[in-house]
Amino acid sequence: MSGDRKRRLIVAFERYLQNPPVKAALRVGVPLPMFALLETTGRASGKRRQTPVINGLHGDRFWIVAEHGRQAQYVRNLEIDPRVRVKSGGRWYAGRAHILDDDEALARARWMADTLGPLHKADSLAARLLGTQPLTIRIDLEPTGRGHPRSVRQ
Repeated sequence: MSGDRKRRLIVAFERYLQNPPVKAALRVGVPLPMFALLETTGRASGKRRQTPVINGLHGDRFWIVAEHGRQAQYVRNLEIDPRVRVKSGGRWYAGRAHILDDDEALARARWMADTLGPLHKADSLAARLLGTQPLTIRIDLEPTGRGHPRSVRQ
């Protein structure tokens, strides 16, 4: 299967079957420890856009391996405006996204699986099997006086 066809099938599955219930659950506060909501600003509309991502919260950073790299709509949005919010564990955090072209994305996915727990092992496998252009994104969360991410109210 060609990379473009593979990407279209995976994106359609995520957009229409996986993401809507995950996004709805996270919005109302249903605990889904493996997932978080990433909020970007639409590059054309200027509206808030929320996308479910694997929960990559680790200290004062949030890690994402974007399976389809710069073809993912949320990656295109953060290229234009890197200011984002992330909802993890029922709390919103503000941060600034950085695309790490030189980071080995599949190695980062394995690191996330080893560091963040067993729920991430499936995502590491998905990145290897389903990813067409894996890309690492690091979000530096805004610190408080104690070095913890600052919570942002909705």
